[in-house]
Amino acid sequence: MTQVSTTSTQGHVSVHNPTGQSPVVVVCEHASNFIPTAYNDLGLVGDALASHAAWDLGALAVAKGLSDRLNAKLIASGTSRLVYDCNRPPSAPDAMPHQSEAITVPGNVGLTAAQRQNRIDEFYEPFRATLAEEIAATSTPVIVTIHSFTPTYHGQKRTVEIGVLHDTDSRLADAMLGTASQYTETLVLRNDPYGPEHGVTHTLKEHALANGHLNVMLEVRNDLIQNAQQQDEMAGCIANWLSDALVRLKVESAVTCRE
Repeated sequence: MTQVSTTSTQGHVSVHNPTGQSPVVVVCEHASNFIPTAYNDLGLVGDALASHAAWDLGALAVAKGLSDRLNAKLIASGTSRLVYDCNRPPSAPDAMPHQSEAITVPGNVGLTAAQRQNRIDEFYEPFRATLAEEIAATSTPVIVTIHSFTPTYHGQKRTVEIGVLHDTDSRLADAMLGTASQYTETLVLRNDPYGPEHGVTHTLKEHALANGHLNVMLEVRNDLIQNAQQQDEMAGCIANWLSDALVRLKVESAVTCRE
């Protein structure tokens, strides 16, 4: 694959391939497990800091691969979702979760209104504003968010391998689900392992639904993207699959994949 991209970083948000010309705007809200020093690791130690609780393992590499193949801009958060989950509105209790599956987050317990507002101002607002700016600068934007999920959750194994998620606008999700078997042999399901009822479609609602932009959220089981080869192959799969769906939907300036 030809590498064409650069990354610009401002504060806790980065824009990969900022000059990308694709209508697709790739988003990775849970790209990093970085916790600023001032937060003292939120009281966590050891494996918790590298676990799925802190970020979506493999998601950023897949998102970058997709961005490069489509010549698309990628907006990524540079901070752990335990500090602030950029896929949640400020009003959501789990925007700064004090519990993530079996992991308690001491640094998020008993936050005052002022402490919450400080995190909103420092982490969420710059991410929201940067994403809104990049979307506004894109002709006929298509919002595609990339996430990963764990094979087991609360002791229950998940059979779904790729989730195609949507809120009230299912146009792009429908197009992708209709051709999934042509691009992947994995088990692909709609709104699984999460759906809008779980509060996971905030980015889609905030940046796509209100303006009628095509959008989809893709969840990849993280055992399928554990290493660089798997991540690159998954990015290639999604790029071709998404490109076909957009052609079917007659999106102007249809994307062209670059290998």
